[in-house]
Amino acid sequence: MIIVVFAAILLACMSCSVSRRILKTEVLDVPLARLHVQPPKPSLDEVIHAAAHKHQISSALVKSIIAAESGFSPQVVSSKGAVGLMQLMPETARELGADPTVPEQNVDAGACYLSTLLKRFSNKKNALPAAIAAYNAGPGAVERFHGIPPYRETRTYVSRVMRLFDQYSQEEGTLVQAPPPPLRRRPFLVASSRSERRRGRRGSGHAEKVLT
Repeated sequence: MIIVVFAAILLACMSCSVSRRILKTEVLDVPLARLHVQPPKPSLDEVIHAAAHKHQISSALVKSIIAAESGFSPQVVSSKGAVGLMQLMPETARELGADPTVPEQNVDAGACYLSTLLKRFSNKKNALPAAIAAYNAGPGAVERFHGIPPYRETRTYVSRVMRLFDQYSQEEGTLVQAPPPPLRRRPFLVASSRSERRRGRRGSGHAEKVLT
């Protein structure tokens, strides 16, 4: 009787050992690829920030270009053949080694191109608007007109991107605004201050005229 009980216990132990071995070798050691487990895809914001960081430009600017170009839709194709989020032309995408139909590659290539434009026009007085205009109308047009071309579409585009850039910069906390200077009562400088304000208004009007 004792021998039978002992044999039954031994058989049960051997069965458990075999089961653990099967579980370890056939289930736990199966690669993730065989289980069809896909890694989580990054969000669009993460893609934008990664591309902006890689090419050392503002993520708010990249986001502004995407908003103006495609409205954040990766499937958009323009009548001229521009593709995806940042509306890359196929030849531009090929030069940058990117597939414009893949959102991550589209944003990376677009940010790279935008970075190139910013460097190209960095010596201009209005470098940022010039680079934005070049993204829309081409760098040759900006150089030919020594600034924003007189195209209604391009000027509307520049104004829109600049507004979006201010908005996204404030949302991301990257736009640092200086506090207003303290008010000082200095009666003998009133006339001078008024003349300065008149000159400032003329200067502001000129800047608005250029962008509109």
